[in-house]
Amino acid sequence: MTTSREFDGTGLEILTAEESRKLLASVPVGRLVFTLGGLPAVRLVNFLVDRDTIVIATGPGDKYRAAERGDVVAFEADDIDPDRHLGWTVTVIGHLSVVSPEDTARLQRALPLHPWAPDRDQHYVRLGIETSSGRRLLPWGLRPQTA
Repeated sequence: MTTSREFDGTGLEILTAEESRKLLASVPVGRLVFTLGGLPAVRLVNFLVDRDTIVIATGPGDKYRAAERGDVVAFEADDIDPDRHLGWTVTVIGHLSVVSPEDTARLQRALPLHPWAPDRDQHYVRLGIETSSGRRLLPWGLRPQTA
């Protein structure tokens, strides 16, 4: 069974939501984009995909406060091979929330996720995947011909 690929105007393959989630789950680091003092802030975070959400282990700082407020945030992860000119990028948008103590216990047992920075107060925040978009740069022979 062959699947037809869809491409954007620049020749990048448009990824489905399922493909985007699989690719997100394949890398350990992404970028969380949230509002800090009325301006955009970007933080590099380690994360895991848990069902239809992204889970981030964090301390009690800016990211945790954004989750307490239920802020709408963006998240981006990618994998690029500059030598072969291949790669992909996925962007997710959704509401950030604090993970409940009950769910925290489950996550700590099931997922190998820990904050990188040394901090005794570990919290989990969750980004519900409300929308996602992804693009992939394919090898030359698989790219569509442009006029």
